[in-house]
Amino acid sequence: MIDLRSDTITKPTEEMRKAMYEAEVGDDVYGEDPTVQKLEEKAAEILDKEAAIFVTSGTQGNQIAVLTHCQPGNEVLLEEDAHIFYYEGGAISAFGGVQTRTIKGKRGAINPNDLRNAIRGEDVHFPETGLVCLENTHNRAGGAIVPIENMRELHQVAQEHSIPVHLDGARLFNAAAELAVPVKAFTEHTSTVQICLSKGLGAPIGSIIAGSEPFIRRARKWRKRLGGGLRQVGVVAAPGLIALTKMADRLKADHERARRLAEGIRNITDLKINNQVETNIVVVETEATGKSVDEILSTLKAKGILAVPFGPTTIRLTTHHQITDEHIDQTLIAFQNLFEKVK
Repeated sequence: MIDLRSDTITKPTEEMRKAMYEAEVGDDVYGEDPTVQKLEEKAAEILDKEAAIFVTSGTQGNQIAVLTHCQPGNEVLLEEDAHIFYYEGGAISAFGGVQTRTIKGKRGAINPNDLRNAIRGEDVHFPETGLVCLENTHNRAGGAIVPIENMRELHQVAQEHSIPVHLDGARLFNAAAELAVPVKAFTEHTSTVQICLSKGLGAPIGSIIAGSEPFIRRARKWRKRLGGGLRQVGVVAAPGLIALTKMADRLKADHERARRLAEGIRNITDLKINNQVETNIVVVETEATGKSVDEILSTLKAKGILAVPFGPTTIRLTTHHQITDEHIDQTLIAFQNLFEKVK
């Protein structure tokens, strides 16, 4: 199977598997796992923050960040299609007692004036604005890179009101790779950041939250409350360390394959590409085919291609380190045979 459902499905490399086997471990709840310590120290350095904490997933990382930043009754401002709002089961409301207020963006980027207007004033009727959440790259905007300048302006607006900014940077390394800048070019405009090790970077499990030392101390308490305190976790931190230090340099290859895939699909009658392909996500518009998304996905699966629905008439294809040039060629042939008409 050629699995284009997500970059979360990647298998660990041989180097990662060897590192898992050889990892030096200890009880991380007691702060005694040396491999986790190395990972957290390296992550803090790369993300240009004072400290970092290893967590089980990006969703858990985002929830811990919100819970640490906010008080019950606060309001969190975020883009209308943000992952935290769209795909995390309403967790920040369920666990944190906070409400979300969404702002319509453009390709995932919020207009600074819209953010300024959304921040609550001092009024007994209003919830306090406790946090601004950004996302980069932006999943539902098709892997769009939110511009660094936009992040800088949003951070400035938030600072004017003493409101922290959290970045859901699940695919932040994709943005940095495409623009050929260090990730700290983005994170300097944030209070805290969450990155996934298990997406494009290819680790089998885990995410990182980074921020100030006081913030990370409080985050450790929330991780424990949520059942995220682990024991000899160096066996999964070890591949995470390889992901963080060795896998970012190859992300541009995923982007190039995604663009080649998009260009080939664009040449098939009745299919359109719905996004500007900047990173590793391709969103295909299928309405003009007269076929349902489920029907298309089922037929593709029979041809050995896996993808996911992304809306009533759209499907998403995501490249990653286990997708080769040959896989792109085979996928395009499958699409061409399915629709039988090439422009």
